[in-house]
Amino acid sequence: MHVFGSSELLEDVHQKDLCIGCGGCVNLCPYFKNHRGKTTMLFPCTLAEGRCNAYCPKVEVNLDELSLSLWNKPYDGSPLGVYKEILAARSGKKMAGGAYQAGGTVSALITFALKTKRIDVAVLTDRKELVPVPKLVTQPEDVVKCAGSKFMASPTLAALNQGVKEGYGRIGVVGTPCQVMSATQMRCNPLNTEDFHDPVELMVGLFCTWAVDTRGLIPLLSECVDSACIMGMDMPPPPSEIMIINTGESNVEIPLDRIRPLIPKACSICPDMTSEWADVSVGVVEGKSDWNTLIVRTDKGADLVNAARKAGYLVTDKMPEENLQHLCVAAAGKKKRALSAAKEKGLLNTQQEGQRAALRIREDVVEKILAEDVEEVCRT
Repeated sequence: MHVFGSSELLEDVHQKDLCIGCGGCVNLCPYFKNHRGKTTMLFPCTLAEGRCNAYCPKVEVNLDELSLSLWNKPYDGSPLGVYKEILAARSGKKMAGGAYQAGGTVSALITFALKTKRIDVAVLTDRKELVPVPKLVTQPEDVVKCAGSKFMASPTLAALNQGVKEGYGRIGVVGTPCQVMSATQMRCNPLNTEDFHDPVELMVGLFCTWAVDTRGLIPLLSECVDSACIMGMDMPPPPSEIMIINTGESNVEIPLDRIRPLIPKACSICPDMTSEWADVSVGVVEGKSDWNTLIVRTDKGADLVNAARKAGYLVTDKMPEENLQHLCVAAAGKKKRALSAAKEKGLLNTQQEGQRAALRIREDVVEKILAEDVEEVCRT
């Protein structure tokens, strides 16, 4: 992996409006800051190689390198990535009473990981009024305070960088696919630091088709409802085509046609719907609002799930075959659309001198994904 500096990051990501605001470049140095979803560089930096560039999920991301590092095999472009099993899951009796999004699986796993000292601190996303904010959580009882989907791009990884600064060595991270990809690049020691220590002990990935720009969503919500009354948000699976705003007293529905123009351009080239680089990945179960889809990917993830289940923090069940089929089709469709968009924009496997790619994937894998019938590949 060739690493460049902040000048190239500005040219390749910020000037092309590809920054997703994941926070991977924030709290590394004094130069990059995030405010209300917008990441910017305050002062020029002359370093030829920088962690800001190395960790960014939107420039020179080589999926073969990530796959070889995590799974010891090349990236094959499978719709759901590497996994051991896929389950339906929800929080168990030890987590009763929490105000969770869907089944509360993420809160249950992180709470259990903190209680059992598997991790020393968790990187979560809280909310200040409506603005998503990164947070370091050390107490199990504080995990549920961050529960609930925000649906907005968040600089969550700024808290991971802060946790590393503060000396935490066993960090649990909950993030969206772009955040998980950024953290995975960090874990690969891209600058080849001799005394490198991987601080991430547990990676919990969230399903995500796209996020929304905070600076655009908040004014839109304010047009529809008193923002001070918003208790939570939800986006039911297709064919609903609405965002639901919960005020505690009623639900306000906003058509997705009003939301989609606020999706950052960076989301259009993201090939990952299910956080493929995580230990476990969590989403919703179509038709079951109080359950989560749980993809167990690593031995560490399997050990956590089994232990949490035995201790009463988690309940699991078999994933219905129909739901699994729909999930696979959705993930394959996103991957195909993303690679098509990246190729059209000249951001995939760029070869021109002086230009860098957003994504690097073997050409045979790209051709396979673009040629696939997503329904057919998920039947096989």
